[in-house]
Amino acid sequence: MVRGDNLIYPDLSYKLMGISFKVYNSMGFGFREKYYQRAFQKELIKNGIAHQIEKEIKLRYDNEVIGKYFLDFVIEDKIILELKVVSFIKNIHIKQVLEYLNATNLKLAILIYFTKTGVIYKRVVNPNLKLHQ
Repeated sequence: MVRGDNLIYPDLSYKLMGISFKVYNSMGFGFREKYYQRAFQKELIKNGIAHQIEKEIKLRYDNEVIGKYFLDFVIEDKIILELKVVSFIKNIHIKQVLEYLNATNLKLAILIYFTKTGVIYKRVVNPNLKLHQ
């Protein structure tokens, strides 16, 4: 696979994946999502990566709030990062981050799954935005 110019935020994504492997290698599998989230945040701080945790996003219609989302992390105001502890990957998680991308107009979300067999990740690009803006 050739790394092309179309990859969104490759350096930052690479750092985030490194953190996910470090957290998994240290903790292993079998803990609640919130504990992985706390460990992940400690690593973000150690690495000087700006982030917001449990960021609330309000969904509006006609200038009224009709709902809200809570994002696990927003990294450097660029990437939505969602952590999941699962035995297998589910499409509902992709649908979830697509809603987040639509609500925030961000370009990229990364789903990080902590599974029995290791870390799996999915990059999800916002289909409603042009990549070369």
